[in-house]
Amino acid sequence: MELHLSQDPKADRLLSRSPLALLIGMVLDQQVPLEWAFRGPYELSRRLGGLDARRIAGADPDELASVFAEPPALHRYPASMAKRVQALCQHLVERHGGRAEAVWASAEDARQLFENVRALPGFGEQKAAIFVALLAKRLGVAPPGWERYAGPYGQPGSYRSVADIDGPEALERVRQYKKEAKARAKATGAR
Repeated sequence: MELHLSQDPKADRLLSRSPLALLIGMVLDQQVPLEWAFRGPYELSRRLGGLDARRIAGADPDELASVFAEPPALHRYPASMAKRVQALCQHLVERHGGRAEAVWASAEDARQLFENVRALPGFGEQKAAIFVALLAKRLGVAPPGWERYAGPYGQPGSYRSVADIDGPEALERVRQYKKEAKARAKATGAR
């Protein structure tokens, strides 16, 4: 299935065919617009001459940070995100033989899928739930019971996260949901 997370055809093709690119995009998806986060793996691949977990894991941290900071920077916090992406790749090398897809391909059930994703550096509970939903909704990786681990992000037609984006209209619906959720949280906190 073709992903449409960056809204850039070249970047979306890479996300659709490269599990490592998709995981890197998820790590970058914080404190920046999601299109920027999911274009990041494409730009990183261009700058490095391809994406390889072993190469990134073993890179000199300062050199990798420079690659992230090169204009236009890959993230609002390039040095911090370079460290997170490197930690992700080190984890993939140590636990999954450098194969990003092994995170989900090796899972025997929905619980293990969630635990594998949750163990990734840069993935908390919420991000892991969103990624499980994305795997199920967009990539067909849907072991029985995945909805339990995806929580509200697994609901059909919820438009809560990247798991629901299949084009520009869905992106706008996700943005609207997030805007409304933020307003609700602010109103609740103000009481």
